[in-house]
Amino acid sequence: MIIAITGSTGMVGTELVPALERDGHLVRQIVRGKVVDADREIHWDPDAGKIDAQELNGIDAMIHLAGENIAGHRWTKEFKEKILKSRADGTRLLCHALAKLEMRPSVLVSASATGYYGNRGDELVNESSPNGSGFLAEVCREWEAATKPARDAGIRVVNLRIGPVLSPKGGALAKMLPPFRAGLGGVIGSGKQYLSWITLDDMVSAIEFVLQSEQIRGPVNAVTPDAVTNYEFTKTLGRVLSRPTIFPMPAFAARLAFGEMADEMLLGGIRVEPRTLVSAGFKFAYPQLEPALRHLLSK
Repeated sequence: MIIAITGSTGMVGTELVPALERDGHLVRQIVRGKVVDADREIHWDPDAGKIDAQELNGIDAMIHLAGENIAGHRWTKEFKEKILKSRADGTRLLCHALAKLEMRPSVLVSASATGYYGNRGDELVNESSPNGSGFLAEVCREWEAATKPARDAGIRVVNLRIGPVLSPKGGALAKMLPPFRAGLGGVIGSGKQYLSWITLDDMVSAIEFVLQSEQIRGPVNAVTPDAVTNYEFTKTLGRVLSRPTIFPMPAFAARLAFGEMADEMLLGGIRVEPRTLVSAGFKFAYPQLEPALRHLLSK
């Protein structure tokens, strides 16, 4: 297949592109900067509402991963607007372009997040569960709604609701490793909040799986079946690293350090079930936390 991808330089994209190429696909990367290789790159400027749409004619599939890093800055009003615009406006621009093509792709896999469900405590949620409350839930609602032009044009759209992707190369785990390796890790808040996670390896495999599975459309939870509490995650990571985890971060300290972000990303929890992936026959290589962490940290 000819597959176009945004966000190809992010943590997931940098693993996904070579995996797709190893499987024999031709990958065209949609880039913000100057096009260096016209056979492999397509220019877009989502902030300016511009995309070289004709270069998308004839692609077989579209993977959309681009978006502002939600943990890249304290959540000021301006940064929250930037997060929302980067997802909703960029997705809408791309989907309008796809819908107008003479030769449209058969499938669009567009990133979303488990933040769609909001803070649900220990409630087990799946793809049929309603949208939650909070900033991230609002972002995800708008993000997914922005794919409507592609759906209306007959393109099979998959909205991947991605949980924290575990990798020592980036994301939450990479930020945790230095303090945990120094013996300074600990439970955050009550420790009872759930974390629904997936390894980078399984994330790449899940994207490839939904690309090929013509019966899958709509929301898909990209997490393992083994959601764990913050306490369980903390103790497991400490055990894998052979380090103590005796330095907790109280809720007030998390709020002082991270502001509003703390309540949604650190102190709130989402216990998510990957019902669609499991029902479709997807096999996780690393479905349980401790083997997953041992695999990741042995690399």
